[in-house]
Amino acid sequence: MYLRLRQIALVAQDLEASAKLIGDVFGAEVCFRDPGVGKYGLHNVLFAFEGTFLEVVAPLREGTAAGRYIERRKGDGGYMFIVDCDDLEARRDHMKAVDVRLVEDLKVDLGFAVSEALHLHPRDTGGCLLSIDRHSGGPDTRAPYGWAGADWRDFDRSERVGAILGAEMQCVSPEETAARWMQILGRDIRAAGPGVWTMPLTKGFAHFVPLADDRGEGLSEVHIRAKDRAAVIRAAEAAGAPHGTDWVEMVGVKFNLRD
Repeated sequence: MYLRLRQIALVAQDLEASAKLIGDVFGAEVCFRDPGVGKYGLHNVLFAFEGTFLEVVAPLREGTAAGRYIERRKGDGGYMFIVDCDDLEARRDHMKAVDVRLVEDLKVDLGFAVSEALHLHPRDTGGCLLSIDRHSGGPDTRAPYGWAGADWRDFDRSERVGAILGAEMQCVSPEETAARWMQILGRDIRAAGPGVWTMPLTKGFAHFVPLADDRGEGLSEVHIRAKDRAAVIRAAEAAGAPHGTDWVEMVGVKFNLRD
């Protein structure tokens, strides 16, 4: 059985500006725009990075959950941590056992793929929005992935960055939130520094860190494999995005460029 990080979602006020910035800095093309998110009052874009995915969603109207999230967290930022697995029925039953409510229980046959998702209630998880998915492609990261459309492989060709490796949630109590995720996901956690906890997955990881600003709990950093760090930093400088020698900030999130 596997449980791996597959997708990170960001939330933004301006979808097109955010998509252009990510595309310019990471040298990437949008692989899909999902009309299915329209039922939530949203529009989106997805980017593919070595079989992992970065999504940006933005509200189309007032009164959406995503819009309220932007207001609560005082701007653009991380929104959702999405894992996939091969034992979704057992995990659905487990959510009941650990008192986690589902805000969505989806199964969609898209023709080229069957994709399922359990969206967990954020008040029952802490950290950020958490989704547990299953896709008909199984463990092969090059197999069909419903949320990114049928042709995502044709756009998975950035020469600057590779797979998303992990993400960090800033938390009021990192230890308590990490323990809750351990209970929900059935993965071990360990201390990784003062007040910092980490959860390794089959592929990828989740870090739980103390609050670093006044934005409250949320997904604050993404770790992504660097193929050409210098090119990313040059592009960030040209785009006017905050950056350092091994990081760049976009859409309210710090992207750490890792070997």
